[in-house]
Amino acid sequence: MTDRTTTAETAAAAATSRSTTGASTTGASTTGIDELTLALPRTASLATLADARAAIDGIDTAIAALLERRAAVAGVVQRLKPVGGFAGRDPERERLIVAAMAEHAPSLAPGHLARIVNAVIEAGLDAAERKNVQDHPDPAE
Repeated sequence: MTDRTTTAETAAAAATSRSTTGASTTGASTTGIDELTLALPRTASLATLADARAAIDGIDTAIAALLERRAAVAGVVQRLKPVGGFAGRDPERERLIVAAMAEHAPSLAPGHLARIVNAVIEAGLDAAERKNVQDHPDPAE
């Protein structure tokens, strides 16, 4: 019996091994930038349901790490903006984000991407608000 590791399993394992921090484990960065690398299996290489599911699991792990980092960066944006939180949303900026994403995801309809971006932005705003409350509890309570 041979030990066979598929491309999808390798991608899933690689994403999982780096997902604890959302960054590569290549060492500390002196530039203030962490790296996330992910082997993206070609769909033609996915021969079995297990291969395809392992590929999705690896991609989902990377997406989760990216969403966590995005929420953290969005928290910084909220602190830097003159009006933060939901009141400080910029519909034009959000439209530009959707348009830029559509260039990288042509098989997804812009309407679907708009809903995804909206959900990601709202989750990031909620996370920033929760962190702000944790960091600055109301002294009256």
